[in-house]
Amino acid sequence: MRVLGVDPGLTRCGVGVVEGVAGRPLTMRGVGVVRTPSDEELGRRLVAVEQGIEAWLDEHRPDIVVVERVFSQHNVRTVMGTAQASAVAMLCASRRGLPVALHTPSEVKAAVTGSGRADKAQVGAMVTRLLRLDAPPKPADAADALALAICHIWRAPAQNRLQQAVTAHRAARPAAHVPPVRKGPTA
Repeated sequence: MRVLGVDPGLTRCGVGVVEGVAGRPLTMRGVGVVRTPSDEELGRRLVAVEQGIEAWLDEHRPDIVVVERVFSQHNVRTVMGTAQASAVAMLCASRRGLPVALHTPSEVKAAVTGSGRADKAQVGAMVTRLLRLDAPPKPADAADALALAICHIWRAPAQNRLQQAVTAHRAARPAAHVPPVRKGPTA
């Protein structure tokens, strides 16, 4: 499975491609950051993020795009920019018919480091180790994008089995009996 991880942001949008399957060594296929100038008009910044992600999709042809789930922070302005960049990434993938998965920062940290409270340095160190890199990817947004891809590769098999079980359970359940509507006397 080839996964494009996206750590959304307007100024720095981390992107990383990891290939592999759970239980086997993973391979990094690419890592980088799509940058936009903070003094640029919002619409142009979003177009730049779109163009950057489209270029990554063209070059790496992933099977799925995994985006960090936006969570509420104290700085509303930062959250808005992150959410907008996240939507652009999901739109680019969906336009191509690629599935999109979302993972929270704590899910990713727990999957990669064993602790949902790990700091950026710990995530970078584990990404470096897991992908057998010489040094942690810089900036941290790039390492976070790789961590998203790793998390998804490791968690996807279990999530797929769970979804199949839920679907099978629903299909096996008899349809609920709905009594016919009786018309009573009208006043």
